[in-house]
Amino acid sequence: MNKQLVGTLVAGLILFLWQFVSWNVLQFHRAEMEYTPKQDQIMEALVQLDLEDGHYMVPAVPDGATMEEEEELIESMIGKPWATLSYHKSFEMTMGMSMIRGFLLDLFSAFLLVWVLMKFRENDFMTSVFTSLAIGTIGYLTIPYLHQVWMETDSTGYLVDTIAQWGLVGVWLGWWLNRK
Repeated sequence: MNKQLVGTLVAGLILFLWQFVSWNVLQFHRAEMEYTPKQDQIMEALVQLDLEDGHYMVPAVPDGATMEEEEELIESMIGKPWATLSYHKSFEMTMGMSMIRGFLLDLFSAFLLVWVLMKFRENDFMTSVFTSLAIGTIGYLTIPYLHQVWMETDSTGYLVDTIAQWGLVGVWLGWWLNRK
């Protein structure tokens, strides 16, 4: 129990600290928050449209559109501009709660990894490292990279995070769980 608890707490802390370093110190995710000098004009236009909070693909077909309508839209879009948009009517500063939620998610993720590693009949240092990297890579490939494939975004920061944070966690757990 002590191995699982300490392994989880330290691994969760490693994940949390890496995310701070990645986003704030090294700014690997800067491509997700590009600056445009036209931001005031864009925001004025969006406010005038009176959108609801949500995530939009522009252009897109309305709910209930037929397959033919979707195909027509796709044909008409070829070679033309398009955008994805996350819109919120009001900015709320919830840094404290977001950090608490993030840390709890990191702890839960670490707990799941420790649980998996402790189920192995034989576990050594390299098995812990590679298992940690494999689980992190599965998450990367099926979430941010898949989003990159379809929405033409940049997932480089997430790839660096996957290798760095899950590699560090694997090294920690490889050492901690295999201590005699």
